[in-house]
Amino acid sequence: MSSTTEVLAVAAITVLAVVSPGPDFAMVVRNSYRHGRRAGLLGALGIALGVQVHVFYTMFGVTLLMQHAHGLLYVVKLLGAAYLVWIGIQTWRRPPPAGPVRQEPEALPARAALRMGFLTNALNPKTTLFVVSTYTQVVDAQTPLPAQFGYGLFMSAAHLAWFSLVACCFAAPALRVALLRHARLLDRCIGSALVSLGLALGFSKLA
Repeated sequence: MSSTTEVLAVAAITVLAVVSPGPDFAMVVRNSYRHGRRAGLLGALGIALGVQVHVFYTMFGVTLLMQHAHGLLYVVKLLGAAYLVWIGIQTWRRPPPAGPVRQEPEALPARAALRMGFLTNALNPKTTLFVVSTYTQVVDAQTPLPAQFGYGLFMSAAHLAWFSLVACCFAAPALRVALLRHARLLDRCIGSALVSLGLALGFSKLA
């Protein structure tokens, strides 16, 4: 595979993986309309950092270990599934805003927003398979190490750009206020989606 073809293939796979709805999307939407743009952007940054966890162990050969130690990937899968279910239940049970809908969002500590984005991605074995399969099936073994690092940075940058856009959209004042008027219904929809994703992940078979 030529270098140009390789770059285009990595870019196309990454974009398709990023924009596909999943736990990351639900998490950013949840935090953005509930807590504002800052919380959504920090969640997007956490997701981008979570991608680097997958890139790191792939780049340093842990892929070989995971191919022969399915128990480790199974534990990661269960942790990720449990985390999604827990967040989903918390979202479902969350009470609606008291009184009139406020223009100012309810504050969420920066560390909590960053941590939620990071854990949602870092504990998602689907991202593991995306990164590992990209590096093992698309990236040539002879590709220079700096280029491989560049692919990893591109993956993180793509996640950061897309989810920052999602955060800005759902944190826009007019849309946020409109969503908060139906916060109970929306929280239950997002909570149900997160629980469903968690259960699907927990019972799925990973190749």
